[in-house]
Amino acid sequence: MTILLSTLNARYTHASLGLRYLLANMGALQAQTSIHEFVIGAKTTDLVERLLAPQPRIIGFGVYIWNVEETTRVVAMLKRVAPHVTVILGGPEVSYESAGQEIVKLADYVVTGWGDVTFPKLCGEILDGPRPLMKVHAGVQPPMAEIALPYSLYSTEDIAHRTLYVEASRGCPFKCEFCLSSLDKTAWPFPLESFLAQMEALYARGARLFKFVDRTFNLNVKTSLRIMQFFLDKLEAAPNDPVYAHFELVPDHLPDALKESIAKFPPGALQFEIGIQSFNPEVQALVSRRQDNAKAADNIRWLCEQSQTHLHVDLIAGLPGEDVASFARGFDQLVGLGAQEIQFGILKRLRGTPIIRHTEPFGMVYDPYPPYTVLATDRIDFATMQRLVRFARYWDLVANSGRFANTTRALLRDAPFDNFMAFSDWIYTRLDSTHRIALEKLAKLVQEWLVVRGMAHAEAAALVASDYAGKVDTQGHKPAAVAGVAAAPARQVRHLAA
Repeated sequence: MTILLSTLNARYTHASLGLRYLLANMGALQAQTSIHEFVIGAKTTDLVERLLAPQPRIIGFGVYIWNVEETTRVVAMLKRVAPHVTVILGGPEVSYESAGQEIVKLADYVVTGWGDVTFPKLCGEILDGPRPLMKVHAGVQPPMAEIALPYSLYSTEDIAHRTLYVEASRGCPFKCEFCLSSLDKTAWPFPLESFLAQMEALYARGARLFKFVDRTFNLNVKTSLRIMQFFLDKLEAAPNDPVYAHFELVPDHLPDALKESIAKFPPGALQFEIGIQSFNPEVQALVSRRQDNAKAADNIRWLCEQSQTHLHVDLIAGLPGEDVASFARGFDQLVGLGAQEIQFGILKRLRGTPIIRHTEPFGMVYDPYPPYTVLATDRIDFATMQRLVRFARYWDLVANSGRFANTTRALLRDAPFDNFMAFSDWIYTRLDSTHRIALEKLAKLVQEWLVVRGMAHAEAAALVASDYAGKVDTQGHKPAAVAGVAAAPARQVRHLAA
């Protein structure tokens, strides 16, 4: 095989959409090109051995924030044991601020931005000459209709066992300074008919879980309605063989026509990811985020109360100008709106994003190593930021996991942020860790905390047992759930299983 396309995914269930786009657009070189995907955490020597086994002349790596450190080790070893192999890098982590990056120094070439046209062209020049002299090649953005869609390259195994990433558009018209999409001028749609034909082909092959990576799925409502109708038609035709779709929505743009379509979806078929990030208007203005907070809140409330959609709503701690009290108000507001999942993230300073302009004025201190998480600001010191990091982790384990739905309400009561922060601080003193926590141990500690806060032991035991399916020390009270079956929402079980 002449050309290998490779990346280290965060987990096996993630199938790389970017590599499949490259393969689909290789033209005359496609027959000489193959994809070799790996998962982070593998032994470097094993990866290099497997990469070199087909005796490639070119290896192209997709480099992202989650894999850059391990990919750097792979490239370093490749250049030692097989210096004759040409290494090309692409992906967001090497598309900006590449000067000085160790992985860029090691590689032969870098393609920044869009690689659909530029990567095949570069490979052809390397193989047939004249060999390019420049190391960095800016990706050329072709008309959307000229990009070959990659969905036929999902294998039977991908369809059976992995999340299928799809996109009806690229880019974003908004300028949120913490996001790489802020560098886009607009959003560019793919031709709708050809895209839907590809979705039809995937469905016919057995695909039932579709995760859209569009930044602004509901920007063009006519297109959104067509795509959602595609899934409604599948659900109506085969209600016992349901399809599941995930979309990222603009929170303050939900016209009545879209609401009518959303309301038709049954439970477990639709998930929306909504990026609120902050409810503080001053913070939003600082990071160039345009958002009608009242409309966004009304839409989230409507989705929770009038639809069967599962909501995954994002907040970011550590934004410039936001202190803990401001963040807590936004968190409490989201809890009150009823979102099933609140993704509590910590700001990351992604390469190339305009957020860097706030570094000095707001005392932003970032980890110099991926994922470049903010460590402190002029409003939140390092120790407090670490408390927020732990809060986020325990929130995922207890609230977002779906395993403690009834118990979470008792934990939060009338002051969600403050009460969960108190729990987070307490449980950390007991565990001194945020990872590798056995579920049974976690359930026991949740129960113990409820007692510490004044709940009767029997009541706390019964409450936790109503959620948790494992064995908890209930002093004679048996768990209400069936042993061995996690009390997670059906949507979550299906999503995790996929």
